[in-house]
Amino acid sequence: MAKRKTKYVCQDCGYESAKWMGKCPGCGNWNTLVEEIEASTMRSGQTLGGNNNATRKPESITAIETEEEPRITTSMKEFNRVLGGGIVPGSLALIGGDPGIGKSTLLLQISSQLADKQLPVLYISGEESTRQTKLRADRLGVKSDLLYVLAETNMLDIANQINQIKPSFVVIDSIQTIFREEVASAPGSVSQVRECTGELMKIAKGHGIPIFIVGHVTKEGAIAGPRLLEHMVDAVLYFEGERHHVYRILRGVKNRFGSTHEMGIFEMKEEGLREVMNPSEIFLEERSQGAAGSTVVASMEGTRPVLVEIQALISPTSFGNPRRMATGIDTNRIPLLMAVLEKRVGLMLQNQDAYIKVAGGVKLDEPAIDLAVAVSIASSFRDQPTKPEDIFVGEVGLTGEVRRVARIEQRVQEAAKLGFKRVICPNRNLGGWSVPDSVQVIGVNTVQEALDVGLER
Repeated sequence: MAKRKTKYVCQDCGYESAKWMGKCPGCGNWNTLVEEIEASTMRSGQTLGGNNNATRKPESITAIETEEEPRITTSMKEFNRVLGGGIVPGSLALIGGDPGIGKSTLLLQISSQLADKQLPVLYISGEESTRQTKLRADRLGVKSDLLYVLAETNMLDIANQINQIKPSFVVIDSIQTIFREEVASAPGSVSQVRECTGELMKIAKGHGIPIFIVGHVTKEGAIAGPRLLEHMVDAVLYFEGERHHVYRILRGVKNRFGSTHEMGIFEMKEEGLREVMNPSEIFLEERSQGAAGSTVVASMEGTRPVLVEIQALISPTSFGNPRRMATGIDTNRIPLLMAVLEKRVGLMLQNQDAYIKVAGGVKLDEPAIDLAVAVSIASSFRDQPTKPEDIFVGEVGLTGEVRRVARIEQRVQEAAKLGFKRVICPNRNLGGWSVPDSVQVIGVNTVQEALDVGLER
């Protein structure tokens, strides 16, 4: 009897070794190498997504004919926006998020909306039985004869059902439960995830069926499994939010058919997820009036301006090293902006603890929020509130200058829509665009000028 060959595979990065090692040479993590039996070689041409034995010849790129394929749109405009205008036929998308955040709920609602448009949908659940999926469907009010549910984890059976039903949309929930019999390792391992995703990609591209894959996440928040998984798919979406809060954010971190800066906001209700069409009102509805350390910034999330409140609390430190903590923005930005305020404005902040928070749970990463953060820190330190009808936009340089930002016109229009009266922005952004009649735009060149204008005396 032939001896079975084994190898050790890192469960984080997919590095393979002939012997066990405590530390993976590929990613540097400890105790991630797991013993797996090497898969037997498959016969030539044996694929699950169809027989593609025909030899393909290279073509000149100028001779390839292209046509604009219509996207599949859902009833959720927020979902369509994140994907770049709708679902692309033949695309393979990965959606990840914390357990219980609402990934299955979102995809079941999307499946129901497509089925209501007379498009056959196949929902494959590897974690729940068909009855459990039916209970969720009843709660969400899903009733469509073209929505088919299958509780299966064998990749071969899944491929056969897709070939028989020929659906227009497929959901795999989740990829960590699917396995191939030819791969001698447990479901969820690096080898199984890689092979099953590869077969699903062949099915999606070969038959033109869009497939959405649900992926588990690690405790650090990254997609579980090899990084190769995110490289293989066409789009990677993260479903973010706190389980104990009602708002959820769908954010694209990779999209071959659209922008990766778009964001969709949903509200978790008893009957499922409901899209939030005007998130600025949601983020500002509980803002305290006349409180020191509170400012509002107009941030761009893709093509959409969002008004968000930034809160700062500055207090004398009780330790030798003052604390710098931030929620919703990069923590490394806080010491940088505080150093600018200390050096260029003259605020003595080296013995002060700083706590910065973006209200509403949204995460901001663009440089245009620098001025609002700096003003909120100065407002809390001086105990001088900002005017409630003011908005601050601008990037702060190390010399204390306020630099220009992109899409200033959209930011100002969003501020006018919500009733704000003044926008303090970089002076270099003035001119070349029309200002709404209800808003006064004030240009500043330095942080000191912004504080003189924005802080109440």
